[in-house]
Amino acid sequence: MKILLTNDDGVGAPGLVALEGILAGEAVVIAPDRHLSGCSHAVTTWQGSIRAEQRGPKLWAIEGTPADCVRLGLDSLAADVDLVIAGINPGGNLGADIYYSGTVAAAREAAFHGKTGIAVSHYRKREMDFDWPRAAAWTRRVLDELLKREPPSRAFWNVNLPHLAAAEADPEIVFCGPCKQPLPLRYRVQGEHFQYEGDYQSRPADPGADVALCFGGKITVSLIAL
Repeated sequence: MKILLTNDDGVGAPGLVALEGILAGEAVVIAPDRHLSGCSHAVTTWQGSIRAEQRGPKLWAIEGTPADCVRLGLDSLAADVDLVIAGINPGGNLGADIYYSGTVAAAREAAFHGKTGIAVSHYRKREMDFDWPRAAAWTRRVLDELLKREPPSRAFWNVNLPHLAAAEADPEIVFCGPCKQPLPLRYRVQGEHFQYEGDYQSRPADPGADVALCFGGKITVSLIAL
């Protein structure tokens, strides 16, 4: 299987490096040349050209968005890939985040073109660091499970890893729908400026959906239709 690997945190981001490691050289990395978290599904069309810098035999840094990376890959740089994986994003992409996330947009763009798309994100608890080798091992388990299944038609997979203490047992993988609750609305007013202060970790959560389950320590997998 030929794999295109991307993210919205840029070439060299630790989650991308961890994901590349478990794929053992199987993937072509086509990722933004800078951090673009929260760029959603923006693409470059009439606005101008996109610079693509080759930094290795299977590594491209793109002056564009995650969706641009997938589009360039499927058209020119890795046209024969079967699978697009985006991640591992440092922070959850749960529920409403699906619409804001550049990581998720890359998987969605793959699905638009009939390819299997998988977005992988890692929820983070306050004052805890990521354990990227452990996250990569969990991701390997999820990929092994998903790639045994029939490729989704007109849909893609959205995966979120929980944040567990080192002493906690490895999490269960659960398949569920995305939460339909909004992100908290709270801004601090500073003259003409508004600073967002919504508390991500206290966001409302539908029982049995991805936010509640991932916050509760499960690996959540959601099939998202186009």
